[in-house]
Amino acid sequence: MKLFNTKNENLIEVSEKAFKLEKEIQSMTEKNLEKVFGYQFVKSEYALNGFRIDSLAYDNQTNSFIIIEYKRDKNFSVIDQGYAYLSLMLNNKADFILEYNECMDKNLKKNDVDWSQSRVLFVAPSYTVYQRESINFKDLPIELWEIKRFDNDTVMYSQIKSSKSTESIQTISSSDTIIQTVTKEVKTYTENEHLDGKPIEIIELYEALKNEILNVGDVTIKPNKQYVAFVGKRNIVDFVIQKGKIKAYINMKYSEIDDPKKIVRDVTNLGSWGNGECEVSIGSLEEIDYFLTLVKQSYRKNG
Repeated sequence: MKLFNTKNENLIEVSEKAFKLEKEIQSMTEKNLEKVFGYQFVKSEYALNGFRIDSLAYDNQTNSFIIIEYKRDKNFSVIDQGYAYLSLMLNNKADFILEYNECMDKNLKKNDVDWSQSRVLFVAPSYTVYQRESINFKDLPIELWEIKRFDNDTVMYSQIKSSKSTESIQTISSSDTIIQTVTKEVKTYTENEHLDGKPIEIIELYEALKNEILNVGDVTIKPNKQYVAFVGKRNIVDFVIQKGKIKAYINMKYSEIDDPKKIVRDVTNLGSWGNGECEVSIGSLEEIDYFLTLVKQSYRKNG
């Protein structure tokens, strides 16, 4: 990738400015954790049972802990290290809860946490081909993120996407007890799981909605336990897929949204699986065009 500044219609190349220390990456990310990932920062250098976690974070949308590790070198296994940290967490839940409550002055309880959506994120300037290929499983609770810094004071975080693999990590790790133990409790959710058992008309409706929303701009699909999220900088719209319709939760205040047809339901005081105060039920392809006018409002705010 090449990056340029423009001056009088001339392109001036912007050079990459390497990180000298791993600590630089960690400090920058921790100070901007909510802006970059939408997570709540809990603790730096959390030590437990001989392990030291670079950054401990919490995802308020999924009610789960996130472990973040930073790397400058390429000589590490993301699978081995990632599952070791997840195993540490699952075997010491009370310690993680205690650390969160002490750091955040909260009263989180063990049952408040959805341990099945725990994740490990690696953040590094680059990865080897082998590291990139190692995440090509449909149920891997590990994410790889690249961080690049440039000499015009620009910083870029980009997620390394896995290929469309249908292979499960369990199929090649049947003899690895740590992976097997973690996999029983930690689950990576997919679009197919939300679509499983739904009528063909609803599946076609979802696919049509998905294609239109992805064409709105820079949008990523992130399925979780409760819903399928379409995310820009923040969640734009969340889908709860039912057998007779799709419930969409637009991430805006009810008072903000422009809805001439009055199809948006105010769920401010009712609660919902998704984000935002605006619920829309979609049951047919004919409703898509108007629904997109609502989604675009959220994209302008959250994209």
